[in-house]
Amino acid sequence: MSNLDIFLWVVFPYIAITIFILGHIYRYNTDQFGWTAKSSQFLEQKRLRFGSTVFHWGIIFVFFGHVAGLLIPKAWYTLFGISDHMYHFGAIWFGGLAGLAVVVGGFFLFLRRVSVKRVVKNSSVSDYVALIMLGIVVLVGFTNTAGYSASGGTFDYRVTIGPWLREIITLQPTQGMIAAMSEAPIGFKLHVLLAFLLFAIWPFTRLVHVFSLPLKYLRRNYVVYRNVKPYHKTKVAERKDI
Repeated sequence: MSNLDIFLWVVFPYIAITIFILGHIYRYNTDQFGWTAKSSQFLEQKRLRFGSTVFHWGIIFVFFGHVAGLLIPKAWYTLFGISDHMYHFGAIWFGGLAGLAVVVGGFFLFLRRVSVKRVVKNSSVSDYVALIMLGIVVLVGFTNTAGYSASGGTFDYRVTIGPWLREIITLQPTQGMIAAMSEAPIGFKLHVLLAFLLFAIWPFTRLVHVFSLPLKYLRRNYVVYRNVKPYHKTKVAERKDI
């Protein structure tokens, strides 16, 4: 185990996590008006409606798929009678479809971002950085699923990346899991490192809107709108009579 392995699989993840947490705190305290996703629906709707819907549904399933594969120990699946074949079948087909949805939806969003003039003029550098970085992470992960795993690769991330990540989260990294990560296939290692890099830039991009879901609207009272034009017409008429 080299110093580079320690940096890649211990130091760098903690740097990214620290920036992720402190960056969100800083962003919230200094830029609450810029916290939302800055909707551009009024600039262009057709591509946004399709791309955003496909992308967000896909990313939801991808997120829960990662939770199931990385945060839940493999022994739990065995306990509930889920064999390796059953798990990998679901991971490849359902995970692959979810990843494909993210790729397709993300492509439409990116195409919209660079081809619609009104959207281009209202986009910032961080918008492009977030979209490109997210796209790279998704493409590398999708390649691992569709390429390596589907082609019969024997690497099981549930006994390597999963335990390593749980050790990182619980602040208990061990030499054994660091060594195991250093020997993982390059595609999986690249996906992990790029994901942590994405976490590091997350607080400074539009991705912060993930933590500002408008749940309060579910319990907020209806807003009543009234037409005031008749009132103004009456006032104008009265003034003319005078």
